[in-house]
Amino acid sequence: MLTELTDEQLLSQALGGDEDAFTVLYRRRQGPVYRFALHMSGSSHLAEEVTQDVFVFLIQRGRDFDPSRGALGAYLFGVARNYVRRALERSYADAALNSSADDEAHALVIEDDPADGIARRQSSTALWKAVLSLPEHYREVVVLCDLQELSYAQAAEALGCAIGTIRSRLHRAHDMLGKKLQHAAAVAPGGVSRVTARCAS
Repeated sequence: MLTELTDEQLLSQALGGDEDAFTVLYRRRQGPVYRFALHMSGSSHLAEEVTQDVFVFLIQRGRDFDPSRGALGAYLFGVARNYVRRALERSYADAALNSSADDEAHALVIEDDPADGIARRQSSTALWKAVLSLPEHYREVVVLCDLQELSYAQAAEALGCAIGTIRSRLHRAHDMLGKKLQHAAAVAPGGVSRVTARCAS
């Protein structure tokens, strides 16, 4: 069955003209790509556009993917990262940072995060604004490692940098988030996640 194939096998078949293989691959990877773009931008509209662009790129340029250099999932995050950057540079930066009406964007909570979750629902709005206010290279590692649950190695593949760089950026990002969220933790006892509490300590 197609659903039992790896991402790389599905891509190979899709590039050979198998539309069903592409559909399975799209259904498997569309959600993570969309959430990455959403968490990076704060805009569901931009996230939808980026997701579409990523999979169009995959069909057009999928043969450029080299499985010996990493997993397809990390590769797709790297492609999405480039599209998000271009879109934000073009027209979305101010709207993304100032908007608080995007209900989908505020659903930042990842219920089953292995690191105990980056936020619980009570503090998700404050955390969402704090994450969006981080400089891009810190925001990327928070989204990939804390929200998308990528390992340091996978995040390094997606961002094209060393694992040590991922570690140091994530540590610094947590410090920055902790400072931004100290007030929220004080006024909303019990509404701050364990990750947020660790950042604030």
